[in-house]
Amino acid sequence: MNMMVSRRALLGGFAAAGATTLLPRAALAWKAGGEQLYPATYAFIKGFVDRRELAGTLAAIGKGQGEADYFGAGTQAMDSTRAVDADTLWRLYSMTKPVTGIAAMLLIEEGKIKLDQPIADFLPAFANMKVQNVPDGSITDVRPAKGPITVRQLITHTAGLGYGIIQKGPLRDAYNEAGILGGQVSRLPIPGMPAATPAPSLEAFADRLAALPLVYEPGTHWSYSVGLDLMGRVIEVVSGQKFDAFLKARIFDPLGMKSTGFQVAAADVGRFSTNYAPFSGALLPIDPATSSIYLDPPPMPYGGGGLVSSARDYDRFLAMLLGEGQTGGVRILKPDTARLAMSNLIDDSVERKGTFIEGQGFGAGGRVSLPTSPTGEGLFGWAGAAGTIGFVDRKRGYRVAGYTQYIPSDALTFQSKFGETFYQDVKA
Repeated sequence: MNMMVSRRALLGGFAAAGATTLLPRAALAWKAGGEQLYPATYAFIKGFVDRRELAGTLAAIGKGQGEADYFGAGTQAMDSTRAVDADTLWRLYSMTKPVTGIAAMLLIEEGKIKLDQPIADFLPAFANMKVQNVPDGSITDVRPAKGPITVRQLITHTAGLGYGIIQKGPLRDAYNEAGILGGQVSRLPIPGMPAATPAPSLEAFADRLAALPLVYEPGTHWSYSVGLDLMGRVIEVVSGQKFDAFLKARIFDPLGMKSTGFQVAAADVGRFSTNYAPFSGALLPIDPATSSIYLDPPPMPYGGGGLVSSARDYDRFLAMLLGEGQTGGVRILKPDTARLAMSNLIDDSVERKGTFIEGQGFGAGGRVSLPTSPTGEGLFGWAGAAGTIGFVDRKRGYRVAGYTQYIPSDALTFQSKFGETFYQDVKA
């Protein structure tokens, strides 16, 4: 999930939501050795807390299969005294996408689905899709799609599907009316975002989505979309398990990711962070931990943006990727499958100009760097709407993640400059 509303539209109505309760306090640093190993990264993330731009920040960096270094600054909320650490819980939003992509690869490895298999084989409602004659134009001026939507296209955002946070005009409105949302943000009404009632299940989500036209012909454009959410429904049908149960049984439990899920348990509220919106030099709490929307069961498990996790847990997922399907003696995927998942799965013919991946590739739910990328090839990962970022650098043998909570992610440079700063330390 990646918020595309303007800061003014997103934040304009929050002056009464609690900004006056923010308490100035000195930055608290939580150290475990990494701040000496990665001084530029530490100074960068700590600076946001020192300037009171963010409540708390954390980095998790591991080399090979060694123990990760966790280092950060600040607290879980502006009015909290609990320092952030490896077990603080964060809203991952779109960092959920690579997890769903790997879940799809599990079924591909088992031969239960094929990478280029039409999803209509599992979800018949998608057999005869229509395409808008003008992207983001009329939803009745449509034509039959030239080809089927495939599994590959779902996990690489090339199915031609839209996103309510990306599209404009009638299709965006139709998505909102049908409850085709990309995740949860707050119990509070947010100016600039529709008061939409989400689809009550993945099954309903899929059925409603199938009734609406595509933005592009399948396989022609990279279009950030609800494709990974729809992939969750495919996984349910193919596996015979609820999507969240499948993730728990096949990924979270084997890897020991005990703090990862689509809901925060009451017993874990004490280590849950608050999500903020930066506005005019203040941080406005749009989803306080103690009254968060994540304390309730979600209407559906959002495979594109629904997970909450800790840095320790997500590092286990990244370590598995860096280990080509294995970490800590536990194998999730065969090496060939893991390498395929982290490779560029889209053709050169796919239009990506002006998108989040211009000049780069895309794998199973995550961006893939190319030989022509600034870092060279070998990177795989993605970022989240609340400022988080996570990736593996297979060429250099690193797993890297940054955590904080603010929305939209482009309101500050934490996410956009985190990786760049990390590579300053690598070069040094």
